[in-house]
Amino acid sequence: MIKRVSWNVLAPLIALVALVFTWGHEIGPVVGALEAVLLGGAVLAAVHHAEVVAHRVGEPFGSLVLAVAVTVIEVALIVTLMTSGGDKAATLARDTVFAAVMITTNGIVGLSLLLGSRRYGVTQFNAHGSGSALATVATLATLGLVLPTFTTTHPGPQFSPGQLAFAAVASLALYLMFVFTQTVRHRDFFLPVVQKGAVDDDSHADPPSTKAAWSSVGMLLIALVAVVGLAKVESPIIERMVAAAGFPHSFVGVVIALVVLLPETLAAGRAARQGRMQISLNLAYGSAMASIGLTIPAIALASIWVRGPLLLGLGPTQLVLLALTMVVSVLTVVPGRATRLEGEVHLVLLAAWLFLAISP
Repeated sequence: MIKRVSWNVLAPLIALVALVFTWGHEIGPVVGALEAVLLGGAVLAAVHHAEVVAHRVGEPFGSLVLAVAVTVIEVALIVTLMTSGGDKAATLARDTVFAAVMITTNGIVGLSLLLGSRRYGVTQFNAHGSGSALATVATLATLGLVLPTFTTTHPGPQFSPGQLAFAAVASLALYLMFVFTQTVRHRDFFLPVVQKGAVDDDSHADPPSTKAAWSSVGMLLIALVAVVGLAKVESPIIERMVAAAGFPHSFVGVVIALVVLLPETLAAGRAARQGRMQISLNLAYGSAMASIGLTIPAIALASIWVRGPLLLGLGPTQLVLLALTMVVSVLTVVPGRATRLEGEVHLVLLAAWLFLAISP
């Protein structure tokens, strides 16, 4: 009897084959549309295999694995697009990282709170863990995206080489300190809080075997390579579509962030509906932290061989949105419980950011 091959195995392999045949070639709209489908399939497969590994290692390691996997995709996309984007790529890292912060802290958090509160009325989570995660996000965002706007050593909203090196080291150190806190020192702060009336569909599921987990690790690596490569091939089409729609070039970063964070959004929404709001917040804030804490060091290294300016500082509108997001997030997290209203407020902030990204 022939064993049926799962879609999450076929999708990355087919995407990788498509990448081999189209790498280095200019593709047309039909091939571009087909590869966009394959790209989406590879992203979903990557998240599936990350979740298999996560189920094997348990929480909060599971959320960490998923967040890092998604961020590796994002960082690789940013660096590959920067190497071929010329002056147009000067703000790509800033736009993509800021988009990731807004999508995670407003989009994922807002959607999770809305879905959870619709089902349970009041969602519950650990204020200590979520609060420390939010504090780390705020610090990373300030160091990497706010300070370049106000420094005076180098003209424009960018760091001098020394300042960029310091920001890279500080960002990576902050991220690693948080990971140590989340997984070792205060792991209990990031475990799911019991939600009244919730039934965890996965609580009694047996973890995958070691063989299955290692198989998923291999497929995850294949999927990541396929995603990064196909996104590089698709990048000219994305830029042309953004230009044809009349949107500013900075919206390319928004598209990249939306693509790589969509699967994580689905995972967080599913956890919220199962009454595991803490996992949703772990995913959201963990992704925001990884996005900044890993991207800034990566582009600092890339700046050694990538020519052209690297503009990291946010503009006035972005600074206002970031400040308002942090204030609202603190008011959401501190009580340790939230209702539908908090979710709706975050989603309105997300809508405001998207509208102003299109019409600055």
